[in-house]
Amino acid sequence: MESPFTVGMTNEMRLKTEPGHSARKFFPQLPDAFATPYLVGLMEGVSAELMAKHLQPGEQSVGIAMNLKHLAPTPLGMEVRAITEITQVEGRKLTFKLEVFDEQEKIGEAVHERFIINADKFQQKIAAKASAGQQG
Repeated sequence: MESPFTVGMTNEMRLKTEPGHSARKFFPQLPDAFATPYLVGLMEGVSAELMAKHLQPGEQSVGIAMNLKHLAPTPLGMEVRAITEITQVEGRKLTFKLEVFDEQEKIGEAVHERFIINADKFQQKIAAKASAGQQG
């Protein structure tokens, strides 16, 4: 079966930053600015959304790698815009190039890999692991 994904496919997502996106949610002595974990989540989300539009019934995607640079701070209240582009398709593994901008400048970039999974099989693995953990 031919992949529905091709190099060059893109997606964009915007997020209005709020007080809940502060780095201080993770540690109180961090700056009160847009936190790196939320930047990662936005990058993962924009890439997952692109994939979800083209997956077959019963398929999902999971992130397997992220090489990220958080380049500049963003004050809370600013909108950020993430752009993802597929740069490589290797069977069920897709590689993305990401860039994120706030209202003034580029604030982040990353290379991200995602893998297409069978949702039922994945849930079975999770359930088996949870069950084994409760016995130990």
